[in-house]
Amino acid sequence: MSIKHLTGMAVAAALMSTGAHAKTEVEWWHAMGGALGQKVNEIAANFNASQSEYEIKPVYKGSYAETMTSAIAAFRAKEQPAIVQVFEVGTATMMGAKQAIYPVYELMEDTKEPFSPDNYLSAVTGYYTTNAGQMLSMPFNSSTPVMYYNKDMFAKAGIKSAPKTWKEMETVSRQLLASGAKCGFTTTWQSWTQIENFGARNNIPVATKNNGFGGFDTEFKFNAAPYVKHIEQMGEWSKEGLFKYGGRQSDGMPLFYTQECAMTMGSSAGLAGIQENMKDINVGVAQLPYDDELIAKPQNTIIGGASLWVLRGHSSHEYKGVAKFFTYLSSPEVQADWHQFTGYLPITKQAYELTKQQGFYQANPGTDTAVVQMTSTQPTANSKGIRFGNFLQTRDIINEELEAVWAGKASAKSALNNAVRRGDEQLRRFERTQK
Repeated sequence: MSIKHLTGMAVAAALMSTGAHAKTEVEWWHAMGGALGQKVNEIAANFNASQSEYEIKPVYKGSYAETMTSAIAAFRAKEQPAIVQVFEVGTATMMGAKQAIYPVYELMEDTKEPFSPDNYLSAVTGYYTTNAGQMLSMPFNSSTPVMYYNKDMFAKAGIKSAPKTWKEMETVSRQLLASGAKCGFTTTWQSWTQIENFGARNNIPVATKNNGFGGFDTEFKFNAAPYVKHIEQMGEWSKEGLFKYGGRQSDGMPLFYTQECAMTMGSSAGLAGIQENMKDINVGVAQLPYDDELIAKPQNTIIGGASLWVLRGHSSHEYKGVAKFFTYLSSPEVQADWHQFTGYLPITKQAYELTKQQGFYQANPGTDTAVVQMTSTQPTANSKGIRFGNFLQTRDIINEELEAVWAGKASAKSALNNAVRRGDEQLRRFERTQK
């Protein structure tokens, strides 16, 4: 027998043995670009190396909106992934797609994978659970808005500590302008920070029916007096230069990076970007301000970010792999590392405790602000979260109407009335699809 023939047999044998032990592939579509995407790949690679049965294959699909749109289209074409990352404003839409989703609590039961929802932070899981407390999706990258402030600019103005209330925001902003600052504060994601979290922090509803948790036939209420007063005040501050609008989503961050504005409100996961862009500048992290005329002790903020949804149409073996991966993803070590690297919240109590034990918060002051802000009070119906269909469109409407206020083209009252009327149209449109 020739050497060549022997080699051929060896290759065939190797291929056969590989085939016998081929890992079951599980596709995971996500929206994490850049450094976050690399971290996602690392998590998947470490899970794949930890066992020999399953291989998680992460696929970057663009922005949150693009990822969700791609997943819906893929489901219609019967080419859906097993796991898709969906941002929090898509929760109601995913819940409405009952035929498409495999609820996490069912998945873990069916695969007999040990699972205790009590291990997760209630302020995080509340967003993704039914009224009966059943977890529908797996929390992954949960953030909440915090306030960042430039300690060097504060020192120059003789300000000792970060403002806690909106009244203090005004006082501090005036002091900053008097010391030479061009602007007191800016904000990112204005619907999230100035409407949704303003409601949660001050324990006032954004809408009826427990902010949409009680049913799709909800109506918006963010044109109520406290919201009008808040937006009106910000409109006045905009004219005076105390507040400066820098654009939608995170477009306002450069105003903070370049030290034009001394404070900004944004995602707890924005810390990495701040450290990257403000290397020699002393930045502090504080809780989101509240209105002390509305509430004596502020409520928790609500989350942003995304969770992982499981889609129907795959084999039971793939689902076993998904369940094993979710257990791995929720482990204290993986979650603590993800939290420390990204600024996203640790989704479990154990990951928070481990981060504390590792001395991370002591070495990096302010990095636990988001966790403390989320966990220091028991969530109420107004601070558990929001659940509205077509909310992506409604956020665009809110942006549009608020921009008219900042530009001095509309009053706060008419802008919020318009936003509520147009937002309610979106709610009705979504409700019709659920009948």
